[in-house]
Amino acid sequence: MDSIVVTGGAELRGTIQIAGAKNACLALMPATLLTEEPLTLMNAPRLSDIKTMTLLLQSLGSEVQSLQDGRVIAMSSLGPINTTADYDIVRKMRASNLVLGPLLAREGHAVVSLPGGCAIGARPMDIHVTALEAMGAEIELRDGYLHAKTTGGLKGAHVPLRFASVGATENVLMAATLAKGTTVIDNAAREPEIVDLAECLSAMGAHIEGAGTSTITIEGVDRLGGATHRVVTDRIELGTYMLAPAICGGEVECLGGRLSLVTAFAEKLDEAGIAVEETNTGLKVARRNGRVSAVDVRTEPFPGFPTDLQAQMMALLCTAEGVSHLEETIFENRFMHAPELLRMGADVEIQGGTATVTGVERLKGAPVMATDLRASVSLILAGLAAEGETVVNRVYHLDRGYEHVEEKLGAVGAKIERVSEA
Repeated sequence: MDSIVVTGGAELRGTIQIAGAKNACLALMPATLLTEEPLTLMNAPRLSDIKTMTLLLQSLGSEVQSLQDGRVIAMSSLGPINTTADYDIVRKMRASNLVLGPLLAREGHAVVSLPGGCAIGARPMDIHVTALEAMGAEIELRDGYLHAKTTGGLKGAHVPLRFASVGATENVLMAATLAKGTTVIDNAAREPEIVDLAECLSAMGAHIEGAGTSTITIEGVDRLGGATHRVVTDRIELGTYMLAPAICGGEVECLGGRLSLVTAFAEKLDEAGIAVEETNTGLKVARRNGRVSAVDVRTEPFPGFPTDLQAQMMALLCTAEGVSHLEETIFENRFMHAPELLRMGADVEIQGGTATVTGVERLKGAPVMATDLRASVSLILAGLAAEGETVVNRVYHLDRGYEHVEEKLGAVGAKIERVSEA
């Protein structure tokens, strides 16, 4: 099993190319099930989660090819289509549930295992189920599988989501493109990944209005065609690498970054004393002067502060001047990185959904263990600021969401390497 070894103390200078968004690509790939024509995705990230989705789609009968060193994904779902998504694949990744809506829309029935992924909370499927039932689906949970079917196909409906779930919005959005009539999603997720999916579906011939707002209207069509679509920049990878020079000093430009993707996050960096400048090619980030200041953070659905950047932000605040409070409102188990940061000398206290972080002058390198995807990279960031050597174990989590992290950070001056056990 691989580990990442980080020796802290080096300032970072240079550029980092930000990849296409993992969470966008994982929603775009199942859209191939909605058409018999080819769907090609450009700017795809090279991640283990993308490989998992590839295996899932192939198990359903889709042809999926990885081209140009993984940057291009060429797909075709001419058929016949298998409508059972097996546990052995689905258990590895939460986003596997995004085949449910497309399968129901195309075939009228599906059997999909309950999904797996990072252990950061319950993340129930009931929002997805209730939404698809509003469109005429009959769904029953048996033996760990959702057995779904329709009588006469899905029908347009008013779909109010009790929570602005990204996954549920994506599932309904895809299902509604081939439903009979008009579907209106209220309290829809507003994330850039939703907009990206809607743009791809529209290029395939879907009729969608309101993506990026809390109300999305979809007029069902008889069929969708093929398309070529460029995956949006990964705002979570962007925010993560923006934090690197903030934590250990220097100046880094994140190529492909846009302020509109990380507005709430950038505002907190500004409050902490980090300068963020939009350039013609990306976002340039550097500390204004000396030690960063403590700030309070509350995670919220987009356009608020992303839950997927909370762990990384905590790493920054561990050495900030003053006391910070991080309130996690999205996932209940998302402070599992805190005990590992304590091993590095951080002062963190957890009470319910709030972490109180009292900044220390310096973290100290230590052996630590990654508990989930975002926790993995938060420990690497902490290692950049720590005195001595930090060894991050169980980095298979990391490879689900960050491509070649040691190469990207190493290229701007970080002392970092991947070590494989013999």
